[in-house]
Amino acid sequence: MLSRQHKLLVMKIVSLFSVVRGYNIPIIVLAQYLSAIFILAPEKRALDILLDFNLFLIVFASAITIASGYIINNFYDSQKDLINRPNKSMLDRLVSQKTKLSVYFTLNFIAALMALIVSWRAFLFFSAYIFLIWFYSHKIKKHVIIGNLTASLLAVVPFFAILLYFYNKISFEEIENHRSHFAVISAHAVFLFLLLLIREMIKDLENLKGDLVNNYKTIPILYGEAVSKQMITFLTILTTFPVYVLINIYDVGFMDLYFYICFTVMIFFLLYLWKSNSKRQYLVLHNVLKFLIVSGVFCIVLINPSVLWHGKNLLLK
Repeated sequence: MLSRQHKLLVMKIVSLFSVVRGYNIPIIVLAQYLSAIFILAPEKRALDILLDFNLFLIVFASAITIASGYIINNFYDSQKDLINRPNKSMLDRLVSQKTKLSVYFTLNFIAALMALIVSWRAFLFFSAYIFLIWFYSHKIKKHVIIGNLTASLLAVVPFFAILLYFYNKISFEEIENHRSHFAVISAHAVFLFLLLLIREMIKDLENLKGDLVNNYKTIPILYGEAVSKQMITFLTILTTFPVYVLINIYDVGFMDLYFYICFTVMIFFLLYLWKSNSKRQYLVLHNVLKFLIVSGVFCIVLINPSVLWHGKNLLLK
C-alpha cells in the first residue's frame, strides 16, 4: 500500500496535470503533426516528417509553452475558479503558487532553448508567444471583447509556428507550388479561431458569477446575455466562409463530411443556445464545441488518407 507521503505526491502530480490541462496537450501535438503531414507537406513521407528533429523541437516547444500558459492563467484566475470550478480549484490548490511559478519559468526556459536550437527566428517567435500569453493572463483577459479575441488568437499560434517552419524550408521557386497548402491551413486556422472565439464567449456565459465577483469585464456582464447570444450567432454564421473556401475552392478530400456534420451540429447548437439560461446548459454547449474541435483534429486524416499509405510504401522499398 502507498504511504501517506506517496499518496500526497501522487495527488500533487495529478494536481499539476490538472493545472497544465495535460489532457489537451496531446491533442495539440497531434493536430500539429497531422497538419504537417496532410496539409503542409503531403508530398513527403509521413515517416520523414515524424523523424524531422527540428519539427519535433517546434512541436514540443509549442506544447510546453501552452502548458506554461495554462499555469500562469491558473495563477491569475485562482479566485475566479474557486467560484466557477470549486472542485477543480481545490485539486489545483494542492500545488502551491510558488511551485506553479517555478514550473512555469522552467517550462518557458526549455521552450526558448528548444526554439533557439532550431533558429534565432524560432527563438524570437516563441519568446514573443510566451510574453503574449503572460500579458494576456495579467492584463488583457479582464477586458471586454479584446480578451476573447486574444485568447482565441493565442490558441491558433502554434499552427502558424509549423507553417513558418515549412515556409522557411522551401526555396523561392517552390513557394508558388506550396501556396495552396498555406492557404488551406490558413482557412483551417480561421475556422478554428472562430470556433475558439465562440467557445470563449460561451465560457463567459458559463462563468458569469465568478467573473462578476472578480470584476471581469465580459460581454454578458456589460451588455447582457441576449447581446452575447447575438454575437455568438453572428460568429457562427461567419464560420460558413472558411468552410466554403475549403470545400469549394480547395480540395480537402473526405474532410468535407466533417464540415457538413459540423454545420448541422451548429444549427442545433444555436437553437439550444437561445433556450439556455443556466450554467449547466452553457456547459453542455461548451462541451459540444470541444467535441467539434477535437474531432476536427482527427478528421484532418480525411483530407487524403492515402498519404500515410504512400509513406508506408516508400518505407518498404
